[in-house]
Amino acid sequence: MQHNFLKLNSDKTEFLLIHSKSTLSKINNPTLTIDGTIVSLSPQARNLGVIFDSTLSLEPHIRHVIKTSFFHLRNIAKIRPSVTPPAAERLIHAFISSRLDYCNSLLLGISSTDINRLQLVQNSAARLITHSKSWHHITPALKQLHWLPISHWITYKILVLTYKALHHLAPSYLTDLSPYQPSRSLRSTSAGLLSIQKSNLRSFGDRAFSRAAPRLWNSLPQEIRTSASLTIFQSCLKTHLFTTAYP
Repeated sequence: MQHNFLKLNSDKTEFLLIHSKSTLSKINNPTLTIDGTIVSLSPQARNLGVIFDSTLSLEPHIRHVIKTSFFHLRNIAKIRPSVTPPAAERLIHAFISSRLDYCNSLLLGISSTDINRLQLVQNSAARLITHSKSWHHITPALKQLHWLPISHWITYKILVLTYKALHHLAPSYLTDLSPYQPSRSLRSTSAGLLSIQKSNLRSFGDRAFSRAAPRLWNSLPQEIRTSASLTIFQSCLKTHLFTTAYP
């Protein structure tokens, strides 16, 4: 920090300990002393706009996204009769979709309950654009707008990162993915599959990019995995996920 002419603000420093609930219950309020200031343990901390909690459930972040999104939805609803559908969709993308999309790859592996809560936000936004009633089924509105459901959109982001990592378009810390190498010669050797590593803790390890990315990547059709460019891959992937979401 001194090399970059920065000074640490000890009063604003947050100390977050991440582990399982059982382990955290055994720890008695640890503290850190930084530059003469005692920093106490925080239940959550914000990093690049994402609120992390001590068990990586991301529950505080999800609550914040939902609260902020519905606040903007109510404001957009007030002026919806005065704007055209394309203008309303631009407002939704600017204030709602951008929040649902930001760093959503971190949400891989969270509970289905939290996914459904985020899906309610997207459903409400779709109803606002298409003037759908609350008792109407939401699937036709989502298909009309060509929106992927939240769970499929998270999968999309992970797979795009995987493609970039395999083609040296991603940061180096994401490129540690091993090709699948069977013990004997098989047809799957040249199928572009990735080796799936086992993890000790499903709640943490299975959500890691190095574990989750190969599992999702291997589930794709081979013609999508071998796309010639990122643009082609994104187009084919969205079509594939859209067909999967709305069969």
